Amino acid sequence: MSTLPNCPSCHSEYTYEDGGVFICPECAHEWSLEVETPNGEEAKVVKDANGNVLTDGDSVTVIKDLKVKGSSSTLKMGTKVKNIRLVDGDHDIDCKIEGFGAMKLKSEFVKKA
Repeated sequence: MSTLPNCPSCHSEYTYEDGGVFICPECAHEWSLEVETPNGEEAKVVKDANGNVLTDGDSVTVIKDLKVKGSSSTLKMGTKVKNIRLVDGDHDIDCKIEGFGAMKLKSEFVKKA
């Protein structure tokens, strides 16, 4: 008997594990059982530029100068951002920055403070 879970996409029983990821050979669906929400959907894990997992309320530091869209100003490297909120979408982080206001950032341009 196999203890591996059936594919959540096509319900195939022929799944296999490859480095912590489960793969269905019939429909090519890949999924991980490490992090799941109570309703069965996979939760998105957001990591900073160094690979540290970010959570709501963390403080982060900007690692490179970023141009602010719609403004002539630049968000300087080393700017500390407190109390971040993780969101879905292209920009993972929603925050307020002193002197700039509300802003969305990509997690690849910050490191955990």
